[in-house]
Amino acid sequence: MTEQYQKVKSIAVEAGKIALRHFEGVSALNVESKGHLDLVTAADREVETFISDKLAKAFPGDGIFGEEGAAVEGTTGRTWVIDPIDGTFNFVRGSKDWGISIGLFENGTPSFGLVNAPARGEIFAGGAGVPASLNGQPLPALRPFEQKYAAVSVGIHPDIPNEEGLRLLSGVVNDLKVAYRVTGSSVVSLIDIATGTVDGYIGLGIPSWDILGMLPCLKELGVSTTVNWETSGLDTKLDFACGRPEMLALSERVLGTPVSGGH
Repeated sequence: MTEQYQKVKSIAVEAGKIALRHFEGVSALNVESKGHLDLVTAADREVETFISDKLAKAFPGDGIFGEEGAAVEGTTGRTWVIDPIDGTFNFVRGSKDWGISIGLFENGTPSFGLVNAPARGEIFAGGAGVPASLNGQPLPALRPFEQKYAAVSVGIHPDIPNEEGLRLLSGVVNDLKVAYRVTGSSVVSLIDIATGTVDGYIGLGIPSWDILGMLPCLKELGVSTTVNWETSGLDTKLDFACGRPEMLALSERVLGTPVSGGH
């Protein structure tokens, strides 16, 4: 593995320990308890601050862009994109389906990423010079796509109007005629592609920090997206699909996104 991978993994592991301390405290609360969302916000901010500070020291000159407001312009043309806790509602409810996402955006495209799902004991990584891996072991090739057994994860940001979300779900069920899953976390949905649990992901209004950590790993497995990074900035909310060519071709029928636009 590369030196870059080792540095980012070390940062992500320590960040996971911080997040787990908060997770244990939040999980012990009744979900109706006043202030539990404040605790999640505190966890988000502490984890992001830790990661940002460590990345700045490990990769001086690189930019930083984070969900909780971390913003460093950088001078190298490289930007680290951070989601300190993706799947905060799962986090609040005591579910293990959340993760810490760190992705590198370089030369106009995601080039390397690492996701730590500490409550699940899983670290995924992949990208330039780093084969797709789970806990340091190579991920196996994905199974061949078969539509009659296909499943897709769906992510709909809370800002998306209900009618748009319902239209997407209706299209998946009635037009694509495939099973669908809703994990409550873009990171976990993309992990499910990497492990073969689902064949793809369709998202509406998804921020870049939700997906930058897993996309390079998936690319190593032959998975691409309909996101055109040449026209979509890091601060753009994304309507997109992710999967292999067969899944992207299906998704175009409900999303209306040109398959040729992805990277």
